[in-house]
Amino acid sequence: MGKSKVLVVGGTGYIGRRIVKASLAQGHETYVLQRPEIGLDIDKLQMLLSFKKQGAHLLEGSFNDHKSLVDAVKQVDVVICTVSGVHFPIHNLLLQLKLVEAIKEAGNIKRFLPSEFGMDPSRMGHALEPGRVTFDQKMAVRKAIEEANIPYTYVVANCFAGYFVGNLSQLGRFIPPKDKVFLYGDGNVKAAYMDEDDVATYTIKAIDDPRTLNKTLYIRPPENILTQSQLIQIWEELSGKKLDKISISAQDFLASMKEMDLAGQVGVGHIYHIFYEGCLTNFEIGEGAEEASKLYPEVDWWSTPAWMIT
Repeated sequence: MGKSKVLVVGGTGYIGRRIVKASLAQGHETYVLQRPEIGLDIDKLQMLLSFKKQGAHLLEGSFNDHKSLVDAVKQVDVVICTVSGVHFPIHNLLLQLKLVEAIKEAGNIKRFLPSEFGMDPSRMGHALEPGRVTFDQKMAVRKAIEEANIPYTYVVANCFAGYFVGNLSQLGRFIPPKDKVFLYGDGNVKAAYMDEDDVATYTIKAIDDPRTLNKTLYIRPPENILTQSQLIQIWEELSGKKLDKISISAQDFLASMKEMDLAGQVGVGHIYHIFYEGCLTNFEIGEGAEEASKLYPEVDWWSTPAWMIT
């Protein structure tokens, strides 16, 4: 059986661009939806043109044009959506309901991977407002997929290294602090970190794999499950510097939301669930789910210490 043809919706985004490259690298005939919404964004246009030079096909289509979505979907076997699920600058998750309708009408899709790639929304029914809307909307999309009997794989990639590793999981920055670091509680709650390119590699590996059909794929290699204290220790050993550590209680951390804008409040809520509750690691991967590094041991993924060296 030949490799599936892949359509990436949201291919110029943070994770989408990596999935396009991974799809091409793994030999899939790859299509990228070219949406008129990019408008005059020259960076996105140039990215699309670079994909075309690498062998990808550009398909014009819009969430506001049902027929264009159906026509695009009919040309492929697998649809991967990576539209933004954050609150800044835009929140597009429910647009996927239009994509679900197009896939349902087209009737040819072997696998749909909706925009997830973070925390598992099925485990976040207790999430704090205002960030809870992200999980609620992802669950609404899941419900629509399953009610339409569309084959699916849900990808749970946990903490992107670019957002959580280099900054030692500090809010409001992407580079390591120079002298002091804030610890969430005692810093000993475990989280899972993944390199974004590895997330893309595992995602493409899964699309033709019957073992991931109608399941959740957790990308959670055991070696990348670390506490915040361990993350800081690795950085101190690599840099030769010692950081002052300031512990923040859960109560004080949540109280800090009052002075923040919407994006900040969402960030605090998500950080709370990850580093105080341990929502990424406080459960065993059970029935109806698989762990990527076990399924695909041939993938040479980046460990967290190796990522920090680079």
